[in-house]
Amino acid sequence: MKRAGKPGDLSERERQRYHRQILLFGTEGQERLKKARVFIAGAGGLGSPLAMYLAVAGIGKITLADHDSVELSNLNRQVLHWDTDVGRPKTGSAEEKLRAMNPDITIRAIDRTIDGSNVATVTKGQDVIVDAMDNFPTRYDLNQAAIRHRIPFIHGAIRGFDGQVMTVIPGQTACLRCIFPTAPPKEQFPAIGVTAGIVGLIQANEVIKYLLGTGELLENRLLIWDGLRSTLDTIDVTRNPRCPDCGEMEERT
Repeated sequence: MKRAGKPGDLSERERQRYHRQILLFGTEGQERLKKARVFIAGAGGLGSPLAMYLAVAGIGKITLADHDSVELSNLNRQVLHWDTDVGRPKTGSAEEKLRAMNPDITIRAIDRTIDGSNVATVTKGQDVIVDAMDNFPTRYDLNQAAIRHRIPFIHGAIRGFDGQVMTVIPGQTACLRCIFPTAPPKEQFPAIGVTAGIVGLIQANEVIKYLLGTGELLENRLLIWDGLRSTLDTIDVTRNPRCPDCGEMEERT
C-alpha cells in the first residue's frame, strides 16, 4: 500500500515539542506527519477531538470544513467550542483554538456546506479524508471523492453511547456504500460527548497509523463501540463488486 507523506526537516522547537512521539516512531515518522495534509469534514462532536489530537501530533496541514454556527446545544460534545463562541461560525471558532494549541502547523478553515458540487475540489491534493459528519448524504459525497482521488477515507459515526469507525482504501477495501448502500432515516439523534471523543480519537489513530505506515488499519473491518458495555468489536466486511461508488474501479480513469 502506498503511504502518504514525504520527509521534511524538523526545527529544534519541533524536535522538543514532539520528543515523546519521536521516541516512538523516530524523526522520519514525525517528518511524515509534518508533511501530511488531512481534510476533516465537520467541526462538531467528532471533528473537535479529531482536529485537536491531529493538531497536537503535528499534522502539517489540517483543512477543516463546516458551514454551521455554534449553538448552545452543541457544547455537551463539541469541545473545540466554548460558551463564548455561541453564534460564531464553527470553522472560525475551531481555527482559533487549533492555532493556539499548535502554532507550528497550518490550519485552513472552509466555511461552506460540503456537497456533490464542491467535494472533489476541496478534497483534491489531500492525503486523507476524514468523515466527521452527522448525515449520510454528505458521507456518500466524501466517499466518492476519496474514490475519485484514490486516497483513504476514514468513516466515523455516533449515536448515543454507540459509535463506529471504518477505514476505506479505494481499490483495495470495501467502501462506505458497499456497507451502507442506502442512507438510514434522517433524525436528530441523541449524543453524549464521551462517545464522540472515543470515536473521534479512534479515527485520529487511524489517520496517524496510515501516515506512518504502521500497525493494522480498519480495512474491511467495521469497528463497533458499545459504551454501555464498554466493549469494542469488529465486523468483517467485504467489497461489493457491483457497488455504484467503487465497483470496477480498475475500469475508471
